[in-house]
Amino acid sequence: MRKADYYDILGVSKGASDEDIKKAYRRMAVKYHPDKNPGDKVAEEKFKEVAEAYEVLKDSDKRAAYDRYGHNAFEYGGAQSSGWGSGGRDPFDVFRDVFSGSGFGSGFDDFFGFGSHGRSGKSERQAGNDLRYNLKITLEEAFHGVEKTIKYSKHVACNKCGGSGAAPGSKKVTCKTCGGTGILSMRQGFFSMQQTCPDCHGAGTKIENPCHNCRGTGLVMEPCTTKVKIPAGIFDGASLRMKGMGEAGTNGGPSGDLYVAIYVAEDKRFERHEEDLYCTQKVAFTTAALGGEIEIETIDGQANLKIPAGTQSETMFRIKGQGMPNLNRPGSRGNQYVKVTIDVPTKLSREQKEKLQEFEKLCNVKSGGFFQRFKEKFESL
Repeated sequence: MRKADYYDILGVSKGASDEDIKKAYRRMAVKYHPDKNPGDKVAEEKFKEVAEAYEVLKDSDKRAAYDRYGHNAFEYGGAQSSGWGSGGRDPFDVFRDVFSGSGFGSGFDDFFGFGSHGRSGKSERQAGNDLRYNLKITLEEAFHGVEKTIKYSKHVACNKCGGSGAAPGSKKVTCKTCGGTGILSMRQGFFSMQQTCPDCHGAGTKIENPCHNCRGTGLVMEPCTTKVKIPAGIFDGASLRMKGMGEAGTNGGPSGDLYVAIYVAEDKRFERHEEDLYCTQKVAFTTAALGGEIEIETIDGQANLKIPAGTQSETMFRIKGQGMPNLNRPGSRGNQYVKVTIDVPTKLSREQKEKLQEFEKLCNVKSGGFFQRFKEKFESL
C-alpha cells in the first residue's frame, strides 16, 4: 500500500514554514490522540502517521531529502523503514516533546493521559537514543552500490545486571519520597502544582544497591561493528536508517536506530546533477573541423562519441543512459553530457604553418573566424 504524502497528512503545503508544520502537527495530534478516541484504531493509526510526518518535516536535512526523493529517501533496499514499529520513536514521546512547555500546563497532560502514555510516574519502557554516523564514499561506489563495514560505539545493556541497574541480589523498591507516583504534588492557596520527584527522577522506584559495572544506569558503552549496504545511485546527503542499531533502551524498551549519513566525494572527472553526469573533453581542432569519432570516459567504462564536422568549442553532446542509476526507477539511468573544447596545438612546424596559411587562403576565412583567431595566436611561433 502506497504511503501517504507527509505534507498531505499534516494538511500543509511544501512551502510551509517550520512553525506552520508544528502548528499543523499540534492540531492533528490533538484531533487523533487515542485518549480522545478510545478504541478507535483508525484514529490511533492517524496519530502515528502525523507523528511520523512531523518527525521528518521538522528536520531540515530529512525534509530536503524527502522533498527530493519522497519516501525513497528513507527506504533504500529495505535497509530502513520510516514506520514506527520495531524501534521507531514512540509517537507519544513526540507528542510530549511538542506540548511540553507549550503553556498548556499539567491539566492538559492529565486530560490526555500522560500517566498511561509516558509521563513521569511509574517505571516505563524507554526507547534507546538514535545515533548518527557520517560515511564518505566515492562516486564509483555510489554508482555501483557498495557494502561498507563501519565501527562506532554505543550504549548496550550491562551484562553484569542484565540492564536492570541493580547489583546481584538487589532489586528496585518503591520510592518513599513520592510513594511510587514519580510526582510530588504541592498546593499554594488556590493553586495545585506538580513536579517530578527529585529522589527517583520520576521513575517511582529506586535501586537498593546499584550495579557497580554500570553505576545503576543499566547501560555501558561498547564498540560495535556492522555492515551497511549502500544502494546503487545513492545521492550525497542521503540517510540510511538501520533499525535497532542505535543505543539500547531502558526497562525493556526497544533500541534506537542508527542513521548513516552518506557523503559522496567530489570526482575529478565528473560533476553530478541529480542522475546526470557532466564532463569536459578536449577535441583536436582538425577533428572538430573535419568530423570524426573520439573515445571518452564514462562512469562505467569507455564509449565512442561522434563529432560532426564543424563542431564549435563549448558544444554540449548527450550520451543517453550513461549517467547514474535512478533510485525511483530501478533499471533506469540518467544521461552523460560532454562539453567539448578545441585542443589547439601550442607549437607548429614551418610546414604546418605554411599548410594552414594555404588553407586559410583557399577558404577565404573572414576576419574573426576560427583560422583568423588561430593565426593571431600562433603567428609568432
